[in-house]
Amino acid sequence: MSELEKPMPEISVADAVRDRVHQTANISTSGIKVKATKLSVYYSDKQAVNEVTIDIPERCVTALIGPSGCGKSTFLRCLNRMNDMIDGARIEGEILLDGEDIYSSKTDVVQLRKRVGMVFQKSVPFPKTIFENVVYGPRVAGVRNRNRLMEIAESCLTRAALWDEVHDRLDDSALQLSGGQQQRLCIARALATNPDVLLMDEPASALDPASTARIEDLIFELKERYTIVIVTHNMQQAARVSDKTAFFFQGELIEAGPTTDVFTKPKQKRTEDYITGRFG
Repeated sequence: MSELEKPMPEISVADAVRDRVHQTANISTSGIKVKATKLSVYYSDKQAVNEVTIDIPERCVTALIGPSGCGKSTFLRCLNRMNDMIDGARIEGEILLDGEDIYSSKTDVVQLRKRVGMVFQKSVPFPKTIFENVVYGPRVAGVRNRNRLMEIAESCLTRAALWDEVHDRLDDSALQLSGGQQQRLCIARALATNPDVLLMDEPASALDPASTARIEDLIFELKERYTIVIVTHNMQQAARVSDKTAFFFQGELIEAGPTTDVFTKPKQKRTEDYITGRFG
């Protein structure tokens, strides 16, 4: 059995947190990349997020945790205005990206989504070649030079830890890749627009343990260049990859802080109950 085929060992949240103590960035010294203030989200008459205020530090991984339906994915989609596509959705409050209101009438939403890329729970490669998947965004932006597109493809596939596996078959269909490779391809495609922020909604939930480990290693490497916000139901994963953790419950942000603090000395009883498995 190869190293990549070996399953990930079982690990407790406490063990994952201990492993992260020596790796976690000092988020207190990081600048604030995204700032949400009293953000509320409504789907018609139903309120999904209730007055959430949180700072997202630059070049760190922020994990959003909480039970299903707690508002964490809804909040994530607010960060690049994906909720604009849902009929009846509206927001109140403010989200600043580098100090600029992303919900201002002056905001170019297309440019915003280039700056704030997104990777979804289910990998959705286009029915095109591997190469055309990666360079789709730059092509739409007007890049036509083949050499430049190849540079972009190689750079992004390398950053997504996929180049060595696909460099000799860029003209093959992306649909022929494995599930884990498809997810890394989607990450490469998101990186091709040169974003500042990368949003990930349960990026490893549909993957096998070996592919999950590759995605987690990749997240840890990417934070050197990008601000990453990840939604996950897997608390061990949150403990392994994140610098900051935010716990959502019934549409409210209950607690947010350095991951080691949230997992080892939570300030709120509901946070402790969720982390210790009393509900969720």
